[in-house]
Amino acid sequence: MRIDIITILPQLLDSPFAHSILKRAQTKGLAEIVVHNLRDYSGNKHKTVDDYPYGGGSGMVMMIEPFVACIEKLKAERAYDEIIFMTPDGEVLNQGICNQLSTQQNLIVLCGHYKGIDNRIREHFVTREISIGDYVLSGGELPAAILVDAVIRLIPGVLSDETSALSDSFQGDLLDAPVYTRPAEFRGWKVPDILLSGNTPLIEKWRYEQSMERTQKRRPDLLED
Repeated sequence: MRIDIITILPQLLDSPFAHSILKRAQTKGLAEIVVHNLRDYSGNKHKTVDDYPYGGGSGMVMMIEPFVACIEKLKAERAYDEIIFMTPDGEVLNQGICNQLSTQQNLIVLCGHYKGIDNRIREHFVTREISIGDYVLSGGELPAAILVDAVIRLIPGVLSDETSALSDSFQGDLLDAPVYTRPAEFRGWKVPDILLSGNTPLIEKWRYEQSMERTQKRRPDLLED
């Protein structure tokens, strides 16, 4: 999988993609993450990428020309399955979306700033708009990093234990069951006996019941869906 990210602050994405699982995915050749500085596609000497909004109002709007120049250059090099804009008014990211995107080959992710991007970019180039929640951040870089992490970890071979991702919270619309590790007792706090029994069918039944109970208590909306 290749993911191209277009941003005015590429430095913000240096660290998230240079460590841990995302770094290993790239080292293994399972994922390629390419960050593009939008200012490199500005057509003026000052590398400006924003301007005042038509109709007045506060804030600045990201201009159409730099985005289009970058997008069209990338599309001339390869076909893209989705061009994604990270925006608070997009569909809220969930595990199902991540599962779907993890099966794609090439994605472009646009990071907005200021009051947003010229809407013609959304109308003519963006194929999907995604939000990470009902709140506003300073820019789209952190949401893009979250999306990339959530998607790439699902690619076969990225995790050392591929079954781990299949048992995460939200897979199957349930929260994950409680987990424990050694020691079996600490300060009088004991691991549930069932997990020490070695009886796999009973353990799986217990985990399912715990997942249901936790979901009903914390996220009953998932069960409604």
